[in-house]
Amino acid sequence: MDRINITETFAGISYPGHLHTRESLKLAQDFQFQDTDIVISTFPKSGTVWMQEILTLICSKGDSLVAETVPNWVRAPWLEHTYFRETVQENGGLRIITTHLPYDILAPALKNSKAKVIYMARNPKDVAVSYYHFHKFAKFLPEPGTFGDFLDRFLNGKVHYGSWFQHVKSWLRHQENASFFFITYEDMHWDLRGSIEKLCGFLNCSLSSEELDSVEQHCSFNRMSQNSMVNCTLISPEIMDHSKGKFMRKGIAGDWKQHFTVAQNSLFDHIYQEEMCHCKHRFHTALD
Repeated sequence: MDRINITETFAGISYPGHLHTRESLKLAQDFQFQDTDIVISTFPKSGTVWMQEILTLICSKGDSLVAETVPNWVRAPWLEHTYFRETVQENGGLRIITTHLPYDILAPALKNSKAKVIYMARNPKDVAVSYYHFHKFAKFLPEPGTFGDFLDRFLNGKVHYGSWFQHVKSWLRHQENASFFFITYEDMHWDLRGSIEKLCGFLNCSLSSEELDSVEQHCSFNRMSQNSMVNCTLISPEIMDHSKGKFMRKGIAGDWKQHFTVAQNSLFDHIYQEEMCHCKHRFHTALD
């Protein structure tokens, strides 16, 4: 298991060494985006795979063949991963590229292109819970300890990929840019069809009613959770111990209520207010 217990540090942020090297992170920083690229940016456990699936189906006009036969890490590869250069197409044409990197690292490269960026965020309480469960079975991530221990590290930005607060703020400062589209996990839960239509508008991709039906159908949680191209069951148990959890666990909003104590919730709200007081967007912590 290559570099499974290694932590890589880049620009003050730690990353799992199994997926990243200093060289791969530097290549990501210096990557030359094409004007036709579509970039998905997220903090981990914020609906990344969901967006990859939606964009795959939009770009294929609702045809599910690619989504059901090609792994998501091949059709929408992670920019900063070690395998990216071997996977990304270099022959022009539309490319979907995924990243968990903060804006500041990618800013020089993005400013020199007209690539369209879709930033997807999720309310941080659910992110913390989902990330905690992911640590339980992803062997390339540190042992999480108790949920309380993990939550403390999450709030202090001491987890892999850094601070949720800083990541979100770094990208949202640029949401007025015409090439930038912001959407939340909760938006898509409230109105998946409407969210797909908005994404189509941003991408200048017109779909018929039947094609939209197909995108919506194939991008439901139940459908994706059974699709081995996205549910991570293709990944070796030496890397993800599937006996200890599921990559696609619940796919709901508000699960944090089953994990947070009153004191933890109060502390989280306090830190959130301090960190996000100047942020225009207010994240919904439930759908009710």
